[in-house]
Amino acid sequence: MSTHPMKFFENAGVKLAYIDEGEGEPILLIHGFASSHFYNWVQPGWVPTLTAAGYRAIAIDNRGHGQSDKPHEKSLYTPTLMAGDAAALLKHLGIKKAHVMGYSMGARITAFLALEHPELVHDVIFGGLGIGMVEGAGDWNPIAEALLADDAESVTHPRGKMFRMFADKTKSDKIALAACVITSKEEISEANMARITQPALVAVGTKDDIGGSPHKLAALMPHGEAIDIPNRDHMLAVGDKVFKEAVVKFLKEHPL
Repeated sequence: MSTHPMKFFENAGVKLAYIDEGEGEPILLIHGFASSHFYNWVQPGWVPTLTAAGYRAIAIDNRGHGQSDKPHEKSLYTPTLMAGDAAALLKHLGIKKAHVMGYSMGARITAFLALEHPELVHDVIFGGLGIGMVEGAGDWNPIAEALLADDAESVTHPRGKMFRMFADKTKSDKIALAACVITSKEEISEANMARITQPALVAVGTKDDIGGSPHKLAALMPHGEAIDIPNRDHMLAVGDKVFKEAVVKFLKEHPL
């Protein structure tokens, strides 16, 4: 579901979809759990915002999501493997270094990309995930159970119900998502966060009950800064005007 032409490449036997729009310095966009390039970046207006600001917006559909392959094995959804997909896309496009922005699970993948492929990452933007990157962002087992439930109406767990409704709305492969949700939540130690030496912006909604404090996470990195997205929860912060303005300002302050 996209007005943007999809392109495809393969990494380690997994076929991955992406869009590539605009001209200028490249920014790689990595979406959140149960979302896609469309729901995270196109529909909330990020792609036109970034291309209008003079950037080349590249947005991947993570494995298990969107129009990419959807394996059902839990072992195939580690943040290291998903960051490897992102690195492979940049190499596939011949991009030596890029700005990278991730939202929620995509923020975690962005952190792994910065740690494991630092030569490719000029700076990082973590949306929707603050100190939860280190301390954990709650119990996700009920989300896996909600995704696998035979009847959506039987789901009573509030966060589980939210993600089940979203997965149904996006017509996602719920078995793939259930495999992804636990494996992808690997936490990063404070010591490893301190190894992310690139400029970093952390942005979380003030009503977000998933991501945790952006200020605590930013403080762990040598060049971290944080902003609060006022009066927004985890779902509504994504397309917020304050978030967009802060990101464009941050990108302009850190040219490639």
